[in-house]
Amino acid sequence: MKGLSDIQTPLVVICGPTATGKSDAAVIVAERLNGEIVSADSMLVYRGMDIGTAKPSPSEMRGIPHYLIDIVEPDQEYSAALFQEQARTIIEDIMKRKKLPILVGGTGLYIGAVIDDYDFSGACGSDQFRKDLLKEAEEHGTSKLHERLREIDPKAAAKLHPNDARRIIRALEVYKFTGAPISSFQKIDRTRSSKYNLLMFGLILEREKLYKKIEQRIDSMIEAGLVDEVQRLLNRGFSPALSSMRGLGYKEIVEYLEGNLSLDQAVDILKRNTRRFAKRQMTWFRRDNRIKWLNPDLVDVSGVIISEINRFIEGVS
Repeated sequence: MKGLSDIQTPLVVICGPTATGKSDAAVIVAERLNGEIVSADSMLVYRGMDIGTAKPSPSEMRGIPHYLIDIVEPDQEYSAALFQEQARTIIEDIMKRKKLPILVGGTGLYIGAVIDDYDFSGACGSDQFRKDLLKEAEEHGTSKLHERLREIDPKAAAKLHPNDARRIIRALEVYKFTGAPISSFQKIDRTRSSKYNLLMFGLILEREKLYKKIEQRIDSMIEAGLVDEVQRLLNRGFSPALSSMRGLGYKEIVEYLEGNLSLDQAVDILKRNTRRFAKRQMTWFRRDNRIKWLNPDLVDVSGVIISEINRFIEGVS
């Protein structure tokens, strides 16, 4: 069998909704095929946010290099454009070292930004402008910013939840400094092939099984100390209005800690919101016909992926 040093290295993508076992499968593949993992999860970038993001522990990583995890503080700006730049640089380095890059995660925009022609080059901005808007959101509510966005860019506003402070602020920023809606800087040219030799796999479970796993995972997060983790973040001065603190598992627990919900109510809402999030993830990924879907209940996911990679390596001249 030819080795990776003899061919143009493939980029393996393992995607799909939350709680389907993507991380575990990726580690097994990396162990077997000399791979390294690039995380494509918009929440795993934040330091100190471990339980609520289901961040893999060092023991779960099993010595496999993982990139783009724990790279910014919860109050630091991070974007799909920055992820695109960093992930592509890391993938190129992995390939140069004759190892197998494995892009793993459930954030569809991040995966698309790496493998397709997402163009963020024109979307400039200002740190001070973002800080001013964030302060405004803290004082008057994110919904006020959403109303402003709806007036100037209704198409972008329709796609964003009124509490999604980070994306609302980014859309307002792009419009202010370019005079154009943010969607104009996120075009995908699907007439061109990806710059990578893609092998894309999606993990999917039967809906009721997936929902049960989601609920079990959330129960485990509570038992592992999610409430204490959120309290520590608040004690460190991180505002509930930050985009990181508006993530699943954090905004719901903040509501409990602020006395607006009982813990049982917060957990029930978190489970509901996560089920809805998984549904949105599937809607995103199902649009990509390059993905080969695998059900962990029916097949040995890592075994199938390894076989497909080996077949690719054998078949390239």
